[in-house]
This record gives sequence, C-alpha cells and structure tokens, in this order.
Amino acid sequence: MPLVSDVCGYLDRFAPPATAADWDNVGLLLGDPNRPAFRILTCLTVTPEVVAEAIEERVELIVTHHPILFRGAKRLTTASADGKLLLPLIQWSIAVYSPHTAFDNCHGGINDGLCYRLGLADVRPLRPRDGRRDFKLVVFTPEKDLAKLSDALFAAGAGKIGQYEQCSFRSAGAGTFYGTSETAPTVGERGRREDVSEWRLEVLVAEKNVEAAIAAIRGAHSYEEPAYDVYPLRPAPGPGEGRIGNLPEPVFLRNLAQTIKQQLRANSAQFLGDPDKLVTRIGIACGAGGEFLKDAVKDGADAFLTGEMRFHDQLNAEAAGMGVILPGHYASERPGVEDLATRLQWAFPGASVRPSKRERDPLRVV
Repeated sequence: MPLVSDVCGYLDRFAPPATAADWDNVGLLLGDPNRPAFRILTCLTVTPEVVAEAIEERVELIVTHHPILFRGAKRLTTASADGKLLLPLIQWSIAVYSPHTAFDNCHGGINDGLCYRLGLADVRPLRPRDGRRDFKLVVFTPEKDLAKLSDALFAAGAGKIGQYEQCSFRSAGAGTFYGTSETAPTVGERGRREDVSEWRLEVLVAEKNVEAAIAAIRGAHSYEEPAYDVYPLRPAPGPGEGRIGNLPEPVFLRNLAQTIKQQLRANSAQFLGDPDKLVTRIGIACGAGGEFLKDAVKDGADAFLTGEMRFHDQLNAEAAGMGVILPGHYASERPGVEDLATRLQWAFPGASVRPSKRERDPLRVV
C-alpha cells in the first residue's frame, strides 16, 4: 500500500509545485507524509460535506483542487470556520494535498481535459512561459577521480534528464597546463608544461543546483585548480497557462455553449456574443480565468471558455467581439477532479481512489 508521501511524490511530478502561481498554496498542506494512504478522495474544495464523507469512508488522504488555509490562519479552534473544518481532519489523521494552479496548466491537467472534451486540435498554451532553466557543466578530470567526481555531482543534484538520473557524457582526451612558482600541482611539476591524459565529464544541472555542483567538484577533484565550464542553456518550453486550439469544424456560438453545458454536466451555461457567430478557434482557462481574455483576443480566438468572469471583463469581451461561454467555476473544474481520481487509481492500484460523491455545485438554477 502507498504512503501519503508516495502519492505526494507522484503528484509533485505530474503537476510540479514550482509551476504553480506565485500567490498559490500547493503541496501537502496537512498531515503526516509517512502514514499509509489506503483510501484517497479527490474533490474540488474541502467542505464540511467532504470532511464528513472522508471520515465516514475512513479516508487517509484528500486531494483537493482548491487549497485549504489559502490565506493562512493564526489559530485553529472550533470558534473559527477553518477550525471547524480542519480540526476533524486532524483528529482523524486525514492528510490534505492541493495541486491547484499547477494542476490547471500541467500536461494532462484541467485545461487539457477541457480541450480533450471539445476535441480541439493544434492545442498550445494560451500564455506560454519557459520551463526550468538548465546549465551544462563540463569538468576535466584525471581517470582516478572520474568515479568519485561523478558520484559527487550526482549527489549534488546534477545529471537529471526528465525521469532519468545520474546521466552524463564522458570522453577521453589530453590536457595541458603550466604550473607557476606559486602552484603545487597534483600531477607533474611546477615550472614546466605538463601533458596529461584526462576525461571530459558533462552533466546537466538545474539552475538551483549549480552552486552545489561546483562545490562538489572542488570537494571531489584532486587538482588544486579544477578546470570546469558552466554553459547556460536555452530554457525548455514549459506547459504555459491556459490553452487555445481549433474545433474540428466551425460551430455556432449558441450550439457550442450547449455542447459545453452537456460535456461538463453543468446546471447552466451563460454566454455572451452573437449567438450566430461561427467559432473555429477557442481559448480556454478553467475556473475564474477572466485575466486570460486579452491573451485569447491577441491569439485570434473566436470564443473564450472559462468558469466565471467579472462584469467588466464581460464588457471588454463584448467590445472586442469575442464570444464568451461561462458554465460556472464548479463545472469547469470538477471533471478534472474526476479525471485525477482515475489517474491516481491507475498509478496506485493497491489503493482505493474515487472522487467525492457529496460534493456539488453550490449554485442553483431557478
């Protein structure tokens, strides 16, 4: 059976917390990572109904899209809303993890799920951004130091490519140096040029690990002055925020709104714009994604799908001639929570994973 830490590790790789918005609160927010996670519940938001369900079902881990303690809390007592909600989880040792905005935009996340449900093609980020920044570190070493130096670099976090670790390239060659009177060479003598057989060792290093890797070189290398180079690499494209893509064929805005309502099982779907506007290209940002409207306009979208939008953003969309479809915050994100339960069940077949059955859209339609 998996531990809470195992599930958290999987989620950290699937939706890296480093890609979440700066203002967000993601990761393991409550609980002991070393406890078993036999039963896992996914939900959009931790509510009293979800807490009661988790306790009754003896759940060990809740994976919630929206974070708990989002604005922080100075105290947790039964006199506060946070205390009433979270103290029972603490009492029953139920852990809580939230991926939030990292899950919105990761590959296979909520926005990708919306694209899949609409059958979009040529999908790409609505607001692209660079991924992690890597450096190429090259060091020259005598053969006797090669294994020790490699181990030290790997221990410092170098040599990772995707899900692979301890990656390097090694090539044999010849180096020269001349030690001045102030040196104490490990090989040869000062005052003359030395020709030595050496290995060129290359590894990738994430920006955050560069200094540690250099320190590892100096600690493991037998030379008084190790020769090494650090080359900045072009940042890899990240998943970016939001999505934009093309429908299989043009469709009237009113019909697209109806399709979205059905696909997301929404109570209703509001839209603005000419009902007979033909839509081919659509921008997507789950939840309250009105801030991405300008990106959709700039990228030539005919319509924009988000859960909810402020009134003045609606007016801006109307002025830009942009069709907008608003199925509600809950409806735009709940399918992703259900998809996440399926993904976790596949990753941890020894556990029991399901989405909350009691969670519901708080809004009602007259």
